[in-house]
Formats: sequence, C-alpha cells, structure tokens
Amino acid sequence: MSMTDPIADMLTRIRNASKARKNAVDIPASKLKRELARILKENKYVKDYIELADSKQGILRVYLKYSREDKPIITGIRRLSRPGLRRYVSSGEVFQYGFGRQGIMVVSTSSGVLTNEEATQKKVGGEAICAIW
Repeated sequence: MSMTDPIADMLTRIRNASKARKNAVDIPASKLKRELARILKENKYVKDYIELADSKQGILRVYLKYSREDKPIITGIRRLSRPGLRRYVSSGEVFQYGFGRQGIMVVSTSSGVLTNEEATQKKVGGEAICAIW
C-alpha cells in the first residue's frame, strides 16, 4: 500500500509516541525525514536519532525528550504544506509566518531544509513543511 504523505506519517508517529510517553519511535527512513530529525535534535526537541539498516529503505529511530515533570518537550507538531495544497513562503514572509519564540517552522529551501530563523538569515524562502512547538 502506498503512502501519499510520508512526512505527515512521521509527524503523527512522533506526536502519538510522545503522548503515550514512549522513549523512542521507529520511522521508515528517507532523506527529508533524516533532515527533519536533524533539525529536531539541533533545536532540542528530541534527544537523538539513529539509523538502523534493514532490507528495505532503513529505519530512523527517534529518541523522544521529556521534561523533569515527565511532560513531552514537543507540545504541538503540525503539517503545514501537504500534497493536496502546497504552502510556500517568500524570504520576507518566513519569519513572520513562523511561530517566533514559541516554536520553529521547518522550511524546505534551495539551500536545504532549514528552520525559519536560518531561512531568514540566509534570506531564502521555500515550502513550509511543518511547525513544531
């Protein structure tokens, strides 16, 4: 069975695992998912991620992070652009379209996958992939 939106599947797996207080979640790997996991780790939303080999495309294991009160660090995660309705932001709109200091927006640009702050610094726009807070 083919999947129409693998990024939405990744975000849903992370959201469900954090609500269920799981330590880790396994996700089928791809280049874009690896970049999303890298951004989540750099911005301290997850502890770590590793790649596991299998006979197909590989598995990305994401280790989730919780506060001292055992509350998930990721309180919200939302897909912005989807296959049926792509959302693009220009270089001037990237920061104001983002979520400011409450969270980050992940943007797929010609310079790679960046957060809204990195895209503002490089003055590039692109497809608004998701928002995390």
